[in-house]
Amino acid sequence: MTQVAKTARLQSPLRQADATASSSPALSACSSATRSSHRAVGRYGPDAALRAPSLKVALLTGGGDKPYALGLAAALTSAGIALDFIGSDDLSVPELLDNPRVNFLNLRGDQRAKASLTTKVARVLTYYCRLIRYAATAQPELFHILWNNKFEVFDRTVLMFYYKLLGKRVVFTAHNVNARKRDGGDSFLNRLSLRIQYRLSDHIFVHTEPMKRELLSGFGIQERKVSVIPFGINNTVPNTALTTLEARHQLGISPSDKTLLFFGNIAPYKGLEYLIPAFIELLTKDGSYRLIIAGRLKGHQDYWRRIQQVILSSGVHDRIIKRIEYVPDEETELYFKAADVLVLPYTRIFQSGVLFLGYGFGLPAIAADVGPLKEEIIEGETGFIFRPRDSSDLARAIRRYFASELFSELESRRQQIRQYANERYSWNKAVAGTEAVYSNLVRS
Repeated sequence: MTQVAKTARLQSPLRQADATASSSPALSACSSATRSSHRAVGRYGPDAALRAPSLKVALLTGGGDKPYALGLAAALTSAGIALDFIGSDDLSVPELLDNPRVNFLNLRGDQRAKASLTTKVARVLTYYCRLIRYAATAQPELFHILWNNKFEVFDRTVLMFYYKLLGKRVVFTAHNVNARKRDGGDSFLNRLSLRIQYRLSDHIFVHTEPMKRELLSGFGIQERKVSVIPFGINNTVPNTALTTLEARHQLGISPSDKTLLFFGNIAPYKGLEYLIPAFIELLTKDGSYRLIIAGRLKGHQDYWRRIQQVILSSGVHDRIIKRIEYVPDEETELYFKAADVLVLPYTRIFQSGVLFLGYGFGLPAIAADVGPLKEEIIEGETGFIFRPRDSSDLARAIRRYFASELFSELESRRQQIRQYANERYSWNKAVAGTEAVYSNLVRS
């Protein structure tokens, strides 16, 4: 795609400016807990009576991923679709509870990570008990699975067969075609269980064409069963009146510092080991660079330990702000507003929700040329691309960005990037294809 066409693509939207109880405490509570979770919350009120729901769908979330779950639910209900929304305490929010087309079912409850092993086992068993009971009595004939649960093999096989035996149509969103392959932990059992789930699904949504190609070639899925549905923009993270200067002051960053942001889960495929050498190289010639690393360590303790050793041995630790933990939604804007640019040094990726989160704050990105990122970034307008696994090329791309008009005009460009992202990645576009698949499956 030419630069002119890419620039036009950016500017175009601007111109339009009860289970049987057992001795287990978790299972013994299952019956009463399931009944309480089925109480009508946010059922159809007088306003919803203006138009009868054309479809009713059960949306099975993972209890998290708030931006995707809430964005999809809002778009589906706006299109007249009624939802049984299977959620958790984290998703028990006004956007769902006050929506007259949403029947919110809190089957998961508390999912806090800081809990004892006994508590975690009990709540997982309770959830499965509630889910199995719900499925047996659920009104919707169409189940849309957004994420599998903790025991993925069980979900992909036993639960899928159970849903089909109940006569349910099943739609599955594959956010990653094979995440364990990406993370270096693939196995025969993993691939077999994935194949079973994909074969038993009546339809599968993926986010990019490369994901679709891998699904077809790697798992032998028929093309008619797969649809590409773009990743919707993250519009659930709070965006207050906090300014860039205020955010930088809170983090102890000078207004003149050239600030890079690495945000999200820390794992080998994220390529942080290539960003650190690039950052060290930059500092040898310009001491004004700063780096923020904010995100949760996703296993791989040895990986993170090696990175820390490089940081300490190079003497750049005082130029790096680290928050190695989950960053709550209400604190996310602090990092995106303090940064001058988002860096995505990925080595393998099909889609990046962090990119769209950054776009939502009007933050440009410097990304490795992997997956669809080159297509998602307009060179010089919303960011820059560099060769993957190449620290020197990443350093060059960073220097190029800070010498560009995109950086010098950043305050005005932020609004343009936000408008571009809201147009290109709107949930209304994503839900159009989703609704069509729902309707065809129900009719057939």
